[in-house]
Amino acid sequence: MDLRIFTEPQQGATYDTLLTVAKAAEDLGFDAFFRSDHYLKMGSVDGLPGPTDAWITLAGLARETKRIRLGTLMTAGTFRLPGVLAIQVAQVDQMSGGRVELGLGAGWFEEEHKAYGIPFPKEKFGRLEEQLEIVTGLWATEVGKTFDFHGTYYDLTRSPALPKPAQRKVPVLVGGHGATRTPRLAARFADEFNMPFASVEDSERQFGRVRAAAQEAGRDPGDLVYSNALVVCVGKDDREVARRAAAIGREVDELKANGLAGSPAEVVDKIGRYAGVGAARIYLQLLDLDDLDHLELISAQVMSQLS
Repeated sequence: MDLRIFTEPQQGATYDTLLTVAKAAEDLGFDAFFRSDHYLKMGSVDGLPGPTDAWITLAGLARETKRIRLGTLMTAGTFRLPGVLAIQVAQVDQMSGGRVELGLGAGWFEEEHKAYGIPFPKEKFGRLEEQLEIVTGLWATEVGKTFDFHGTYYDLTRSPALPKPAQRKVPVLVGGHGATRTPRLAARFADEFNMPFASVEDSERQFGRVRAAAQEAGRDPGDLVYSNALVVCVGKDDREVARRAAAIGREVDELKANGLAGSPAEVVDKIGRYAGVGAARIYLQLLDLDDLDHLELISAQVMSQLS
């Protein structure tokens, strides 16, 4: 079971804070550092000092880390044209020596689009499908050849399809709860399917849909990695769990029901339940980015039991 750290910087974080967490995650043996792609805070937090851009952040981290993988859950398809995104991700992959992964989603938070003047199209899923086809198609085009795409939303003519990532293939993540279109999209384009903030039972159901879609598409379902994203709140005792829950404005019982919360033993047990339905990777949504002791505890008493 891979454990990855997943952050939500729109809730309030500087680049230096993210760098500190990424380096700590690397030093403590976590598999990857991922971040959300949002420009507006959610809920009652102040969000200060303001948003940081996902791919600018990852470019910086690419040069200041050595081992840990870097990526997004999920890059908003509404924020970037697919040709531009392909260039950005390829460049950051080069800067990192081949450690980047691209989670790409349709985009959903209309208020942040209004706040920063970003168009929020009605038909997002069709756009996402074309974006995935373009990004992966550009990377797969042989050097010296060109790429053309003529879709409903995007049109590319004689693109040189450069630059190329450092990796032969940048892993692509698709995720979500949709029962039909999402599994089909994952079967077609994804190296990993991510189920965000879902119960064991709902994850099992959705993983099954993705496996069925992969088989229908003529693909081995075992070729995909299946993963979950879950909020994390671990403490060495009940008092520490309660303190960490209060720090992120959540209730312990709610966190235990909907995330990974409690003692290390409780969290290991629940991770085992997700593993039992096929999850091979967990993204730990870390909401208090100043609490590095939390990371140390997870590394020492949770991750160590899963190795």
